[in-house]
Amino acid sequence: MGFEDALLAGLAGDGGLYVPESWPRLSEAMIAGFADKSFQEIAVSVLHPFMSDDVPRDRLAEMVNEAYACFEHEAVTPLTDLGDGHYFLELYHGPTLAFKDVAMQLLARLMDDALVRRGERATIIGATSGDTGGAAIEAFRGREAVDVFILFPDGRVSDVQRKQMTTPQDANVHTLSVDGTFDDCQALVKGMFNDAPFRADMSLAGVNSINWARVMAQITYYFVAAAKLGAPRQAVAFSVPTGNFGDIFAGYVAAQMGLPVAQLMIATNVNDILARTLVSGVYETDKVIATQSPSMDIQVSSNFERLLFEVTGRDAARVRALMGALTQAGRFEMNDKEMQLMRALFGAERVDEAATLDIMRRFREAHGFQIDPHSAVGMGAAEKAVLPDGVPIVTLATAHPAKFPKAVAAAYDAEPDTPRRVLDMLEEEERLTPVANDLVAVENAIREKARLV
Repeated sequence: MGFEDALLAGLAGDGGLYVPESWPRLSEAMIAGFADKSFQEIAVSVLHPFMSDDVPRDRLAEMVNEAYACFEHEAVTPLTDLGDGHYFLELYHGPTLAFKDVAMQLLARLMDDALVRRGERATIIGATSGDTGGAAIEAFRGREAVDVFILFPDGRVSDVQRKQMTTPQDANVHTLSVDGTFDDCQALVKGMFNDAPFRADMSLAGVNSINWARVMAQITYYFVAAAKLGAPRQAVAFSVPTGNFGDIFAGYVAAQMGLPVAQLMIATNVNDILARTLVSGVYETDKVIATQSPSMDIQVSSNFERLLFEVTGRDAARVRALMGALTQAGRFEMNDKEMQLMRALFGAERVDEAATLDIMRRFREAHGFQIDPHSAVGMGAAEKAVLPDGVPIVTLATAHPAKFPKAVAAAYDAEPDTPRRVLDMLEEEERLTPVANDLVAVENAIREKARLV
């Protein structure tokens, strides 16, 4: 299967996730040369090796330039020096104020380009814990080759996140509020992909981070940040607010491509299944707790399956057994070799609700601007990281504080510094469809609303 086929399929026919057959390696000379190149130039160099002949390099460059022209900062993902070896990678300058824009703006163009050339249409479905939905709708709205359906857990996203999904009036976008959790929404999406007749009838395509191209597009900013800090001569650590594991898995891929990554810190809120797994070797689900950092309120981190594939030596049978145990018993246990490989690159820290607010307050006092609760969890984990002397750590700032006004009010006793376009959006009329937490009900809603494919 080629890159473009995986891009349009999203999820494999057997329910598994796609990964490249091998990881491309970038030379030290190429990585060193990134220091004085733009985000767009680095993106083309990092991403094109995954595409082979499916996407010509000059066409990729055109799509990259189009994708990031809508970002409000010239650097796309600027890096701020916080002092004492800590850095803040601002990933929220896109149209929906979240890191998901970095991947989704490019993904939309790659998919649209492929569909138009093939003379095909697709029904895009996705689940969101908050940010993916708005980013997907913003990227795909108005495009003729696709209809977009986003499922979100009713009452478990912020008002700004919900409005970013429900105020667009384009005929090709639809938002479904599900009576359940994000894990329920994610399970419904997987259920639709595993329903072969429905998948074929509706020409399903996925835009969650289960789609390899979503993860791939996020690799770029790891190279951008590390090159600014002296890579490849200098190793760099990253602290990543982590829910579905896609963003941090992109960091893992960057390391496999030759980027000197000292550590990838899994920053988690009280839904700390990944931190518990790193300590015990046992991945065991628990009840999802609603927090002020809702994009991390997850127990089943889909992209962790990709890491399992790597640490098991790409043993597909072993991964199937582990995922089967998770489905049947809600848990699986990794062996010593697998854990040793995982711990060689990954660390993990849990940041609770009180600590998150305290970090938000301390950050503004020290640096003069607000941060959102997810980025605060990332900062809290970075502060606990134990690294070799001289190794800098970059916290991925995954969202603008305006997306989480309740947490901002609790931390700062003030309103967030909200962009005017967001204030205007909050006054717009919403359009959404409530659906039961039931596969048949969701499929019926999509059949009813989708344009003919």
